[in-house]
Amino acid sequence: MISSVIYFILAAFGLGLIVFIHEFGHYWMARKEGMKVEVFSIGFGSPICNWQYQGVKWQLCWLPFGGYVRIAGMEKEGALEPYQIPNGFYAKKPWARIKVAFMGPLINAVFALFIFCILWLSGGRQDSFSDHTQIVGWVDSDLEACFSEIYPGDRITQINNKPLSQFRQLYAYVALEEQAPKIQGTQINYLDQKQHPFTLICNDTNQLKGIERSRLIMQAVQPANFLIYSQSIGAVNANIPAGSPMENSGIQNKDRIVWVDGEIIFSRQQLVSTINQKKALLTVKRGSEIFLTRVPRLKVSDLRINTLQKDEISDWQNEAKIQGKLNDLYFIPYQVTSDCRVDHLTSFFNNDSQEQMHELKKGSFLEVPLEANDQIIAVDGVRIHSAYELLNQLQTHLVQIVVSRDSQALEALSWKTADQAFIDQVDWRGLGKIVHSIGTDELVKTVGNLYLLKPVQPRPFNQLPLPESIKMFHTHQLQEQRKMIDAIEDPKIKDQVLKTWQDQQKELRLGVSLADCKVNYNPSPLVLFSSAFQEMGKTIMALVTGILTPKALTGPIGIVEIIHTSWSEGSKEALFWLGMISLNLGVLNLLPIPVLDGGHICFSVWEWITKKPIKAKTMQKLVIPFVVFLVTLFIYLTYQDLSRIIKRFL
Repeated sequence: MISSVIYFILAAFGLGLIVFIHEFGHYWMARKEGMKVEVFSIGFGSPICNWQYQGVKWQLCWLPFGGYVRIAGMEKEGALEPYQIPNGFYAKKPWARIKVAFMGPLINAVFALFIFCILWLSGGRQDSFSDHTQIVGWVDSDLEACFSEIYPGDRITQINNKPLSQFRQLYAYVALEEQAPKIQGTQINYLDQKQHPFTLICNDTNQLKGIERSRLIMQAVQPANFLIYSQSIGAVNANIPAGSPMENSGIQNKDRIVWVDGEIIFSRQQLVSTINQKKALLTVKRGSEIFLTRVPRLKVSDLRINTLQKDEISDWQNEAKIQGKLNDLYFIPYQVTSDCRVDHLTSFFNNDSQEQMHELKKGSFLEVPLEANDQIIAVDGVRIHSAYELLNQLQTHLVQIVVSRDSQALEALSWKTADQAFIDQVDWRGLGKIVHSIGTDELVKTVGNLYLLKPVQPRPFNQLPLPESIKMFHTHQLQEQRKMIDAIEDPKIKDQVLKTWQDQQKELRLGVSLADCKVNYNPSPLVLFSSAFQEMGKTIMALVTGILTPKALTGPIGIVEIIHTSWSEGSKEALFWLGMISLNLGVLNLLPIPVLDGGHICFSVWEWITKKPIKAKTMQKLVIPFVVFLVTLFIYLTYQDLSRIIKRFL
């Protein structure tokens, strides 16, 4: 709590500093040009304190979301027009006024470049690997059909014919450009390291634009990340509680999970999806060949089987001494003999399509339909010899996990080589040897730095051995979420949300904390400055053309929150955001809008061209509508910021 207050104070100070240097640029140039400065204010509203210095009233106000320098002659005084006021702003030549107006944004840009230089000289900042990778970690093709041809492990290298160096650029390009996203990249077969280029045009997203389209893409395609088991200094299983699924698995500190139940794992989302799939990992003998495959693990009640077949499964239940109702037991959609040989495929109610049942998964070593005479010799890596052992083993879902063991796994990588390191750290041929031995008499547990862990039985979150404080927090969250669901008026939407919520409670977990690897991101100051400037320009153009709406913007409270969060992540992250916000402030102030610096520059250029000063009445007519607009926008963005914050606590 105390640290949060300190970070908030630092955030307010940082924002105040950016405003101060901006206004100081105006102040310094105005004094240099002989203009009379009346007030120098940091913030708006009533002054907290004020003092006089060199004939200027300096003040610090309660709302640190801006500031101003008031120069004499900015407004009409009595019968005098602004340009008639001695030493006033409009009494000076247009070029002098342009310099004064431009100096604030220029100082902001110089400050941003200075910050970026400090970051570069200090070695850059550390980000998560997932923030800087091109590698796809998760694809939800059900959410967006156009991504059905992209798979975890693929590398996205271009978006709309522009190079993509990090995943966040994908979301930015999609939000800021009107055309349908054209995605180019490389599909990689990690076992033999063969690569094939691909091009995908997502016309399905054309009905959406701006931030809505970007959010859809963010949900459908997510970046890869390392899954490294991280623990505190001490015993090997220091932070694995007794009774946790991974307690006796053999996992060690800094082990990286690379393969789970037939899937090469590229992200946390993929890991969760894999361990929650209702499939059994079977070791199958076909003639002289032994291979792995995965088939659905279904309840007997879902299978279309006759009475004789049910009676046979019932006999196996008795032999295995399995308690419970027959219809609640799990089996596979195949008719098998007593020695576990496949007779034929059995259709089932929920999905009777053999093609869909055995849909190939990218990253799977093998996932093909069983054929007549195939013999099942193991389930989830456990050897079996009879049908009743098959039935018994199908009742417990055990997960096979292969890890890469490296004492330097958590050391930061260079952002330039991080993707290659992600791939090269795994001996893919060695992984193939381990995986293809699962369920056989010649089990290979170790190849190089790869290790096959002991089988693990995942559990739902509410069944994990967690500290009481975490359990209470989780229970409170569930209660609040249920209240929100109950408040939904539309019955159809309510039922859908409730089902999704209930399914989430049943999701299986491994019960260990997994960390992403850190990346040292240290581009040159000019590269960082240029990319930030270009992104700012694209955002402004997207707003002007209507691709983005003001709802996508961050207001003053959101800016303070960004700086607050960045301080909690480290001083370098805070410096980066101070530089970014300073540059954004400078660019925005140069927009040709009355009230802003860009508006004053436009007035001065107009006077320079026409050789006639603009009358106060004319200027007032131009300024007032934009004052109303900016105040309204300020209120709207503040409301949006507060709404986003409140929603996170509901």
